[in-house]
Amino acid sequence: MDTMLSPLLSQKNRLGFHYYPDTLHYRDTDLTFWLPELAALGASWLVVKAPVDRAIPESFIRGLIQADIAPILQFDLPLSKPTPSIELEPLFLAYARWGVRAILLFDRPNSHRAWPLHFWAQEDLNNRFLERFIPLANMALHAGLIPIFPALEPGGGYWDTAFLRSALESLAQRNESAILKNLVLAARPWLHNHGLNWGSGGPERWPDARPYSLSQDGEDQRGFRIFDWYLAITRAVLGKSCPVILLETGVSTDPISKQFSPQPIEDQTQTVMTIARLLNNENVSDPADSGRSLAPLPAEVISANFWLLAADTYSPYQSAAWYKVDGSRLPVVEKWVEWIKEVQVQVDKSSQPRTPTVSGGNGSDVMHPIQHYLLLPSYEWGVADWHLEVIRPFVKKHRPTIGFSLREASLAERVTVVGSQQTFPEEDLQQLRNMGCEVERISGDGMSIATQLAER
Repeated sequence: MDTMLSPLLSQKNRLGFHYYPDTLHYRDTDLTFWLPELAALGASWLVVKAPVDRAIPESFIRGLIQADIAPILQFDLPLSKPTPSIELEPLFLAYARWGVRAILLFDRPNSHRAWPLHFWAQEDLNNRFLERFIPLANMALHAGLIPIFPALEPGGGYWDTAFLRSALESLAQRNESAILKNLVLAARPWLHNHGLNWGSGGPERWPDARPYSLSQDGEDQRGFRIFDWYLAITRAVLGKSCPVILLETGVSTDPISKQFSPQPIEDQTQTVMTIARLLNNENVSDPADSGRSLAPLPAEVISANFWLLAADTYSPYQSAAWYKVDGSRLPVVEKWVEWIKEVQVQVDKSSQPRTPTVSGGNGSDVMHPIQHYLLLPSYEWGVADWHLEVIRPFVKKHRPTIGFSLREASLAERVTVVGSQQTFPEEDLQQLRNMGCEVERISGDGMSIATQLAER
């Protein structure tokens, strides 16, 4: 595991939020109020707007980090004027020294609104963006920060999947090895009035999807499962998957558009809580079809940040804020906090010691009739082909029982788990150990998993 990425991949969960959509709420009194609220929400991430002309107070940054909340600093640098590199370098160094690990640079470079008209009309837009992004990204890496590739506008004036593919190809051609080695993508999982399974499986499942096509005959990336499409692109171009951080989670359309209006409260609560449970690797029914389970989220999705924690009275985003200026809260807050308490109770129960297992008369473990179980991730659309490919030599050598069920795995003396903590949380593995199973986890990208299995 790369040492630069390790802190981002070791957060306790994938739950995060967008803080105020301004840079005015970084006082000690703000921190005193919000830390207990964020703790009650179980937050591990917080997207924070970062000004260019000054640093966010150190006490605010360190307070979040000491509470095990990873701040993601969002620098909305305009593409309409030169990038202030000289001003940013000391900020990067200071933030890294205070414990920040990730920053967002620029925003929606595939949108015509991000560029002056004369730039937008020119060809090779993605390379002109990279001329801005690469120097700052390398500056951030040198300071000890992960520069997150900016979230694109789903669809967008320059189709987002085409822009991403072209940009990654260009980074590879330029041999920007440090950036590619530490590549983290941001994505916007706006619902676009689709169900939560829209586009699940990515281009492998929907091969007829085409850029700029508005056909309703198939599904595309413009939905919650946008990460499936981005991950497919990284595997095709770079030969590996990359961590993905989701922004503006839980909304149907662009939250900063003048046309944005929140979902009805009941619909919003259901949507948000369903996504939260998916992030917790729970088996969740599709709100649009209660008889169908939603596809689980891939391990590469390391953080989903919900829109919006709070906004001031006259902010255009006040209607979307979970916490209101008058002290009231949207109903989703109460539901969320109740759910977090239930999750914690389950974690506490799973950590309780269990009665030792009993051996049968022939020396076998009567509670573990299966000798060896290979536990694989599964999805609503099926099993990932690359999982089946990489396990083949291991299966021929060890002949394990192969399956996708934690319940079945608990019947085995030995369990080999293929998947990261996001796919199979450590709490699940600890529960297997409490059942008397010998557990080994194999995680990483396809090549890494194949290598580890070959060594067994």
